[in-house]
Amino acid sequence: MNVFTCPDDFEDLIRGLPDFDNHEEVVFAQDEESGLQALLAVHNLSRGPGTGGTRLWNYDSLEEAATDALRLSTGMTYKNALAELPFGGGKAVILSSGEIRNRRELMLAFGRAVDSLDGRYCTAEDVGTSTEDMAIVSETTSHIFGLSNTSGDPSPHTAQGVLMGMEESVKVALKTDDLQGVRVLVQGAGHVGYHLCELLYERGAKIYVSDINPRAVARCEQDFGVEGVAVDRVFETEVDVYSPCALGATVCNEILSKLTCRVIAGAANNQLQSDTLAEALEEKGILYAPDYLINAGGIINISCEVSQTYDSKLAIEKVAGIRFRMQEVLRRSKQEGKTTVAVAKEMAREKFTEGKSSRVEMRTVSRALPMC
Repeated sequence: MNVFTCPDDFEDLIRGLPDFDNHEEVVFAQDEESGLQALLAVHNLSRGPGTGGTRLWNYDSLEEAATDALRLSTGMTYKNALAELPFGGGKAVILSSGEIRNRRELMLAFGRAVDSLDGRYCTAEDVGTSTEDMAIVSETTSHIFGLSNTSGDPSPHTAQGVLMGMEESVKVALKTDDLQGVRVLVQGAGHVGYHLCELLYERGAKIYVSDINPRAVARCEQDFGVEGVAVDRVFETEVDVYSPCALGATVCNEILSKLTCRVIAGAANNQLQSDTLAEALEEKGILYAPDYLINAGGIINISCEVSQTYDSKLAIEKVAGIRFRMQEVLRRSKQEGKTTVAVAKEMAREKFTEGKSSRVEMRTVSRALPMC
């Protein structure tokens, strides 16, 4: 496992990163016994507790992990605000090379880290973690959503929202009312990507799938008759829709000239390396469905746990709102001559207020010590 020493100037490091956006709290949590090293970032609390999933990933540096946590937590503020949920923006990343000594102890320690924020951050599963992991986390904190006995796996709802955003984008960009025969490349066949493939298959789309895990591709090939694409040939495959469903920043300057699609609509967070790429995509005639708008189905599902007994029918009804918000973004984009990214940001910012910078600190999460 990679072990990163938290520097004495940790606060300066965080505040000096380009993606530090007046975050209200950033904590580096570590536990020597379990090997836990995690960053918990709370961007904004104006609508409610900073809420977002926990990513477990192999980062090359502390700066890389911190950048991910900062970008993801900011994205959650916009996602939750645009969907009008009672949540602020937060996210956590657990630093790992995959060589975990004891996953249960790691998750218990992470739960203590979450609990140390006294409800300012609420977590759930994300890339690299599962509802089973979150069940363990719940043993040491109550600030958690998406357990199997409540709203459960959010992935099907996330996929449903992505499909809605894709359908509305295709109507505008390809002038077709359905996905029959539309060529869609799904990059990342994990929880959400798999469910999205299922929905696309039901609608008669021509599906291509790429994933670093060949077994994930094979599963989609067997279940939905997709065509597998090597990871190094994603942008050499001619498709109508590119659907990034793994990690972010796959849309960057280096691949702009290679893009053949007319629509980008996927489940990944922070798909654009920079928001400035939105204008470049528009110039190429590519319609971009803002990620934090169309991938909000999972967190919308989770929100149905708040102040009520979880109701799956209500969750489905609320996720359907993604279609109408996407229609509004497309309408305003055309009417105001702005990119879809600019319009979605404006719509989100109307629904939250600026936070103020607060704590940036290192915290030891020892099993033997009470949380402070």
